[in-house]
Amino acid sequence: MTNTGRLAIVALLALLMQGCVDDHRLNPVSEDPATFKEIAAADLGGTASAEIAAYDPISKRLFVVNNEAAPKVDVLNLSAYPTVTKESAIDVSSLSGGANSVAVSGGKLAVALEAINKQQNGSILVLNTSTLATIKQVPVGALPDMVTFSPDGAYIVTANEGEPSADYRTDPVGSVSIINVADNYSVRTLTFESFAASQAQLAAGGFRIFGPNASLAQDIEPEYAAISPDSKTAWVTLQENNGMAEIDLIAGRIRRIVPFGTKEFSQGGNAIDPSDRDTQISLRTGPVKSFFLPDAISYFSANNVNYVITADEGDAREYTAFDEQVRIGSLTLDATVFPNATTLKQNANLGRLRVTNTTGNSNGVYKELFGFGGRGFSIYNAATGQRVYEAGKTLEERVIAANLYDDDRSDDKGIEPEGVTVGLINNKPIAFVGMERADAVAVYDVSNPSAPQFLQLVKTGDAPEGVLFVSAANSPNGRTMLIVSSEGDGMVKIYQPDLR
Repeated sequence: MTNTGRLAIVALLALLMQGCVDDHRLNPVSEDPATFKEIAAADLGGTASAEIAAYDPISKRLFVVNNEAAPKVDVLNLSAYPTVTKESAIDVSSLSGGANSVAVSGGKLAVALEAINKQQNGSILVLNTSTLATIKQVPVGALPDMVTFSPDGAYIVTANEGEPSADYRTDPVGSVSIINVADNYSVRTLTFESFAASQAQLAAGGFRIFGPNASLAQDIEPEYAAISPDSKTAWVTLQENNGMAEIDLIAGRIRRIVPFGTKEFSQGGNAIDPSDRDTQISLRTGPVKSFFLPDAISYFSANNVNYVITADEGDAREYTAFDEQVRIGSLTLDATVFPNATTLKQNANLGRLRVTNTTGNSNGVYKELFGFGGRGFSIYNAATGQRVYEAGKTLEERVIAANLYDDDRSDDKGIEPEGVTVGLINNKPIAFVGMERADAVAVYDVSNPSAPQFLQLVKTGDAPEGVLFVSAANSPNGRTMLIVSSEGDGMVKIYQPDLR
């Protein structure tokens, strides 16, 4: 044996002794991604007690955001998995007005904390996942809503939503913060002022800037971030604005904004159930366009091409001083454009459907109707920003067939896809789409991004918020894990697939 070979074996044995590489990492299993089943669960309380989760393979701990009574991060020990043991929580109530997100990398836990006055700048709290000792608290932009590490652990990236106050008198700019871990957690916060000159062009593509008296930079509200495998690029959803931004992490700049346009509910492939008062679940077409308004985003590769996938939840602005939502039944429709307006405005037809009052009308007379959300998911080529797939009505059809559709939400955003992540199983990219109003996760093989293959629906707790994939290599028992945290009932559930 060569010296190089001996050194490789010594290094591997050292890692095994440190617990950094388990036997199962050397012998990957073959699993069936269409067979996820619930294996373990933990009840963390009531509403808002289980939001976003992150798993640390070093300490075998799961960290879960809990804002039920006061901001904290619950700590679940999975070292004896499938037994789940609850440890003492990380109390962050003195540091913030709320914990919004968590992420883990290399034995570090990052917690996104909004300020007590959430229009002020928030921070990222970094802790050691084994000792829970604080490493650093780093200031970022206003209302950091999501935090993630780059795959190489070099950067921590936050999507800082910058929501306005309820009276809309204070509206901080939306931003993206890039924290350089190696450079003593130095931070660069990027804002969007430079895109003001492109506002008309962006609007023509369906990008929305519509807050009262808000500049473009104030109006943009980053929601969620995904980072490329080479740790050089981030894609950030701008939910209320209906688009996403591409971020150069190395140069620390925003490269571009991609508007998402609208979805035509008038097309048969995009049919929806628009009414919660028609005593039936019936997908049908109507003369309505809808903004995609994506929430979560994830990055994956297929056939050497990079893609991002978005959960097209929809989200209206709803504040004390400004609420854009109106029901079609209450509107004055242009008789030329809508000759059957009386029929359309009936509750059993489109009358109950919520649309925005910020566009499509002149002097209170509506010539176009624009709704909220795509009621599915989309896949985009990461290099070009072009949409290569959109689920149409197919995801809601799957939910209806499984008897999981909530007709009470038909007038709003239907199933409300909110969470999404992609992980590799048997070297194939598998997507998991969490649906807040269906209490389920849809599983797809996205090896062919232009034609995803549906695999199964997984029943979850009430209102799944966090959808986390843990690879077989990182899991405590050498099997892929899907971890879903549900904000409606505080349940954290862990699912695993069968072996092939």
